[in-house]
Amino acid sequence: MRKNTRSDDYERRKQDRLHRLGTDLPRCAICGNADWRVIEEHHPAGRKQHKLKIHVCANCHKILSDNQKDHPNTERAADDVLARIGNFLLGFADMLAVILEHLYEFGETVIARANAANAERAK
Repeated sequence: MRKNTRSDDYERRKQDRLHRLGTDLPRCAICGNADWRVIEEHHPAGRKQHKLKIHVCANCHKILSDNQKDHPNTERAADDVLARIGNFLLGFADMLAVILEHLYEFGETVIARANAANAERAK
């Protein structure tokens, strides 16, 4: 048994996954995670509403999919085109909301580091 080496199966799993994702450089559209092992496909408008898929990490996918559960239900007699557009807009808004959370977190972190660097220089 080899120690500290990847299994022969590792490269096959990786290539299979990248092929299914349709890219050699998968990246989460929300947080930027680029680990191919956690990238999944998400349907922003819902699987039944639109074929558009985006790549997101497992964590962001869980958040976005859970948010979709709070979207209004579409009645059977509703205009199908308007329902699809509405679901797409709500899914996109969910994505923007998660991105905004990350932007606030990143911004606060950068300012905290800037302040810490300034305090260190002042010593």
